[in-house]
Amino acid sequence: MRTVRELFDLTGRVALVTGGGRGLGEQIARGLAQAGAAVAVASRSEEACAEVARELTDEYGARTLALRMDVSSEDDVRAAVERVEAELGPIDLLVNNSGTSWGAPAAEMPVEAWRKVMEVNATGAFLCSREVGKRLIERGEPGAILNVASIAGLAGTAPEVLDAVGYSASKGAIIAFTRDLAIKWARYGIRVNAVAPGFFPTKMTKVVLERAEKLVARSVPLGRTGGEDELMGVALFLLSPASGYVTGQVLAVDGGLMAQ
Repeated sequence: MRTVRELFDLTGRVALVTGGGRGLGEQIARGLAQAGAAVAVASRSEEACAEVARELTDEYGARTLALRMDVSSEDDVRAAVERVEAELGPIDLLVNNSGTSWGAPAAEMPVEAWRKVMEVNATGAFLCSREVGKRLIERGEPGAILNVASIAGLAGTAPEVLDAVGYSASKGAIIAFTRDLAIKWARYGIRVNAVAPGFFPTKMTKVVLERAEKLVARSVPLGRTGGEDELMGVALFLLSPASGYVTGQVLAVDGGLMAQ
């Protein structure tokens, strides 16, 4: 029987974290590095990823790689995965965290903005999962995929708090994608789960929280937004052997908001 430390140990594993240069992606990357994984952080800002990668190496001794990647581009995704596997080794852990949003009343939402949000959030998760997953299947190796959804994909939100119907729809798509892909790839030993964060202070939520943080906090049973390390442990659990019998699940990390 493995010990608890062994169940959460990722020594020898290679992880790719999209959107890893800031916010929740950076938080997850830090957890993976502390657990012993080699971590590639990718986003459209290679500079931000390089800074995070340096910190992960300096603070935790992790092998790291920073790279620029547009998750909505098949060519970018393919090239990025090839580079990670050439420099760090075969990827067996994938975190689909890259995301974008567009705030506008639903009746005024530009179709171009809708398409952009869906392309980055939903299509991006598909492309990255397909590229990493097919390599795992070809090698006959198990792996774990973690999709970062949102409570906005689980329930509607008052426009006074969040008026971004395209974002909500894309996160709902991620949730359905997670559940279906988990069934399809279970036979290969590839687990697919998702986290659905509530309100965490990030660059993407800055405008929302500046306008409505008190309203948000009052609606959350724990009475506050998420903290700088409160997604890290959840992500580590779902990517580690500790959750070896868990797949197709969506775990809300929201201070109790979805329990109401």
